[in-house]
Amino acid sequence: MLKQLAEKDLLRLLERIAARRRLLTPQRQSDGSQLLLPWPGGLPELAGTPLQRKPTEVFFPQLELLMELDNSGDVRLPVPADKPVALLGLDHFDLAGIAFLDRFFLSRPIDDAYLRRRHDALLIGLSGLTGPQGATLPPAETCDLELIIVPDKLLARPHAKPGEALLEGFTAADPAALRTIDRSPAERPATLLAAARLLQEDQVPEAFWEEIAARCIACGGCNFACPTCSCFGVQDRTFGNRTERSRLWDSCQLDAFMREAGGHNPLGTETLRTRRRVYHKLVADPLRWGELGCVACGRCDRACPTGIGILALCEELVQRYGPSSVPPAPQEGCKST
Repeated sequence: MLKQLAEKDLLRLLERIAARRRLLTPQRQSDGSQLLLPWPGGLPELAGTPLQRKPTEVFFPQLELLMELDNSGDVRLPVPADKPVALLGLDHFDLAGIAFLDRFFLSRPIDDAYLRRRHDALLIGLSGLTGPQGATLPPAETCDLELIIVPDKLLARPHAKPGEALLEGFTAADPAALRTIDRSPAERPATLLAAARLLQEDQVPEAFWEEIAARCIACGGCNFACPTCSCFGVQDRTFGNRTERSRLWDSCQLDAFMREAGGHNPLGTETLRTRRRVYHKLVADPLRWGELGCVACGRCDRACPTGIGILALCEELVQRYGPSSVPPAPQEGCKST
């Protein structure tokens, strides 16, 4: 049931959540960005710029201890956190990224490290007048509890049993209040879908990838900012008689990605790696999971110092190879096909 929350009600709700969960809320930094950090008490900022870092890193951190081994043969697994986590401040892009990683890591064989962090976690979405400068964000419904700002009101709608339990005792709201804002569901950008079709139909020549690769400086920022990237490497580090095995994020844009022990690298050029990054999200993921591997959050576009994040790249691709485009002239130093 839809509920209406005054400021004191929102504080009471957060106290309920924090009583049995480690609550993270959006907090503005000195540079204007917002990060998910432990709730310090008080009212959180519900509207403004999107979260700077991908929330999926809470469940799949950049560096994660998997196990410890010692010379006697004993193996110790990490101790689970004493409280499950609650994330407040997730927009529809963030929730789509979490849903994508859930499918990847929780499909059989289940990734136990991911499950250890994800189990019993509470997701709290934001929608309505919560965007930058009061812009309206689409519904955020793939969560346990959705907070919706409408003119002069804060509403709360549960989408799962944990959300229903948390809202017990609060005042019911008139559902007509939702009709004061646009509640159209989010859609993927048309350019992204058009680019995916061109790639799936093999309409893009290799020369395009050579041009894009020439602009890539291989910083890996696109992968590290992306909420659906899931590649990682495993490392062992020995300290005396103890060895730690951990995993850390990898990037398919880096030279050593997929390099084999004998030195051969099936992705041995920047052109192959750049092409593979985009094909994976727009061609391979739809075949494997039934949907694009890009949620269109724009984080890779904001992170890329040379302007070849996936949305910018797709726009250029569609302009040059889409149905109404004029075939591009061969570029200097590039092969024509």
